[in-house]
Amino acid sequence: METIIRKQMIIHPEVMDLLNNQIALEMHASASYLAMASWCDQRELVNSKAFFYKQAEEEREHAMKIFEFVNDNGGAAISPEVHSINNDFDDLRSVYETSLEQEINVTQSIFKVFKKARKEDDFVTEIFLQWFVTEQAEEEDKFRSLIDIFDLMEGMPLKMIDERLPKE
Repeated sequence: METIIRKQMIIHPEVMDLLNNQIALEMHASASYLAMASWCDQRELVNSKAFFYKQAEEEREHAMKIFEFVNDNGGAAISPEVHSINNDFDDLRSVYETSLEQEINVTQSIFKVFKKARKEDDFVTEIFLQWFVTEQAEEEDKFRSLIDIFDLMEGMPLKMIDERLPKE
């Protein structure tokens, strides 16, 4: 017997489960960016600090967007626990490289949910996720471009590199 929540859901139950996983991933990314912002702040890397605080907020907004979507469409969004946040990095470049890897993982997860929604004819979720697909392409491109700055400025003092990195 289905629960009343499942009967009233517009989204497919398996897609809802994947969306809840996505919420957890977005919140983990937000917490990771906070750790990166703190690492940069401790080293007086002002632009990078501001950039990662902004990234943390963006990831939280993404999680909330999905959270509200699940609830608005008859599902049950689950507030995730966040564990295993790295707070220690070798250098600024590794912070940005870790960020790119994180964004790639988020992109792959979005693709997984998108594919499942398509397979289950969950058109509402598929349309909802189109914004995230575009957003993730932009995020990956942004981090690749930022890492290029490190290659262009190889050998320069860290503060000088930070000054060339955007705050947003």
